[in-house]
Amino acid sequence: MAEAKGKKEKKTEQAAPEGASTKSAVPELSAEERAMLKDYVPALKRKYREEIIPAMVKRFGYKNVMQVPRVEKVVVNMGVGEASRDPKLLEAAMRDLALITGQKPKLARAKKSISAFKIRTGMPVGCFVTLRGNRMYEFLERLIRISIPRIRDFRGLPTRSFDGRGNHSMGVREHTIFMELDINKVTTILGMNITTVTTAKTDEEALELLRLFGFPFRSK
Repeated sequence: MAEAKGKKEKKTEQAAPEGASTKSAVPELSAEERAMLKDYVPALKRKYREEIIPAMVKRFGYKNVMQVPRVEKVVVNMGVGEASRDPKLLEAAMRDLALITGQKPKLARAKKSISAFKIRTGMPVGCFVTLRGNRMYEFLERLIRISIPRIRDFRGLPTRSFDGRGNHSMGVREHTIFMELDINKVTTILGMNITTVTTAKTDEEALELLRLFGFPFRSK
């Protein structure tokens, strides 16, 4: 019995080698660190409160601060047309999109069958992420200040890219403009679409809102 017990203990030691911990590898935050995270406000969100709201009220004459449009969410979509023939492309797209946005993507599936492209209803054809809150503001700040200036031959965003309901969409031909990616690990260069959804009732209000955020629109 003693010999069997000794073997059992030895087996347990092999399963949990010295220095390994049975607890989570993520370190626990101190009370001070938790307080800092709780009070954290992204720079772009602070700019909206302190600068953009007063500017919008002055421009459009809102009677109530709650009437001022705001950015509600940002949807980042990456289509992978070759996913039906090469599933690894979709895996790579989801990995890269997660690195770019800091959020796990969801699969986008075909809504109808297209025989010419060998696509059937329900087949994965891409991935997307919907960003809200602080993560949305952080993504927009990186997009405006770092990623867009890295676009080749960039001459400004067109002012006609609104849908008539205050929402703006922009296409990106190469997702490698995002600094979060290691270019040496990118297997395929993919395009993506970024839609900024606002609560603005008109495109004019949405244009001014995004311009104040720092979106580099063309002057004409």
